[in-house]
Amino acid sequence: MNRTNLTEKAVAITGGACGIGLAVAKGFAEVGANVILADFAEEQGAEAIEEISSLGSSEAVFVRCDVTSKADVENMVSTAVDRFGRLDVLVNNAGINVPRLLVDPTGKEELTEEIWDKVFAVNVKGQFLCAQAAARAMLADGKGGVLINMSSESGMEGSEGQSVYAATKAANHNLTRSWAKELGTQGVRVVGVAPGIMETTGMRSEGYESSLAYTRGLTVEQLRANYGKTSSIPLGRSGKLSEVSDLVVYLASDRSSYVHGTTVNISGGKSRG
Repeated sequence: MNRTNLTEKAVAITGGACGIGLAVAKGFAEVGANVILADFAEEQGAEAIEEISSLGSSEAVFVRCDVTSKADVENMVSTAVDRFGRLDVLVNNAGINVPRLLVDPTGKEELTEEIWDKVFAVNVKGQFLCAQAAARAMLADGKGGVLINMSSESGMEGSEGQSVYAATKAANHNLTRSWAKELGTQGVRVVGVAPGIMETTGMRSEGYESSLAYTRGLTVEQLRANYGKTSSIPLGRSGKLSEVSDLVVYLASDRSSYVHGTTVNISGGKSRG
């Protein structure tokens, strides 16, 4: 028996139109899983579906989804159940980061209540809404399933200008542990994945880089140069998106059937900081 075989399994991936989410979607398509690609970026989502559909015989469908909207999230799950008869795997990947300083004397890039609420809404509330809707479907089906919460290797500690992001990622780690205790006895595994420094994806906007550079006391050019440095990574290189995808697919398969309630770092040996 091929225990890595995910043929015809139904997998929902939030934030799946680009970056890590798209890489993960491709990984599942390559092993025969049906993919529900959930994202608010409709144009990118349509392009991603075309790309995924060319990889194999599996089916891929795009669902516009704002993970902070309960109605959108429930529509994502019901689409999976209506189209494929069930939902086997949820990859809770959607997330944002808005770099801000706790106190900025100039007032240029200071953390506000609005930004705090926005980041928590996507990174924590969104993960909660998606996990709850998916778990309900999995428990109703009676066949169990797998919830995979994407996090961040550095999120537990954070760095200049990323306190709110670090707080949300610490919450993600703890939600994984808590939900694992609740759902494990009912046949639903819950696992976290925490990528470290990855290859660039083109998702970093000029505005984001400008804010991040400012909060770190750097120019944008210095920030970009530092991002490419790998001296702090024991393996001496950045990670590949395909390597994250390989790990997520493995964790969704029966080959990892005893992996539960933990977050797996994929960071080339780099620990926090």
